[in-house]
Amino acid sequence: MDKIQFLSRLPLFRGLPDEELRTLAEIAGVKTYRRGETIFLDGGEGHGFYVVFTGKVKIYKLSPEGRELVLHIMGPEDSFAEVPVFEGRHYPANAEAVEDTRVLFFPREALLQTIRRDPSLAMNMLAALSARLREFAQRMEDLSLKDVPSRLSAYFLHLSEQEQGSDELDLDIKKGLLASLIGAKQESLSRILAKMSERRIIEVKGKKIRILDRQKLKKIAAGDRTLFN
Repeated sequence: MDKIQFLSRLPLFRGLPDEELRTLAEIAGVKTYRRGETIFLDGGEGHGFYVVFTGKVKIYKLSPEGRELVLHIMGPEDSFAEVPVFEGRHYPANAEAVEDTRVLFFPREALLQTIRRDPSLAMNMLAALSARLREFAQRMEDLSLKDVPSRLSAYFLHLSEQEQGSDELDLDIKKGLLASLIGAKQESLSRILAKMSERRIIEVKGKKIRILDRQKLKKIAAGDRTLFN
């Protein structure tokens, strides 16, 4: 792994001088997790934060009844658990490897020393946290105000945006995990996917999703059109 080259691509560290990137590369440890392995637990001491190098990580909470609510799915170049770096407190959720995963781990104390030398790093991190907060607020709004077809449509449009507006999407997480991410049961998800395919809004081929009618998908996502009528 060329850590310096990898770090230079991340929004968190964009614009930092080479000397600071080298320092960050030196303090960053490489950790490997097998699929299903816990990275940290809700309430655990926040020793530092992570950046996904390869693989995927789910961030989730558990209800008192044991129901899992997936908050985020993190992929390559995504960072997570930054808040405890500034708070000096505990992790606010659970993190688990969805597949075999490698991450860079930045210990809190070493990172704070780097931030004191170069406050621009703190500004980058705060910008990333602000973007995450906006995304989280939108997700909470979707879960509370929108029906499941709207939430699924919004998720497909989000994937498309990540791929520069492509109509060809890779659904590279299992349907059970996707159902949890949008706050639905797996049977409901399967029924909605079948209905969207029947109405030629999307085409499903294994883990590949192709958007056939973007305008209808946008209307369903916005709540301006219902799927089952």
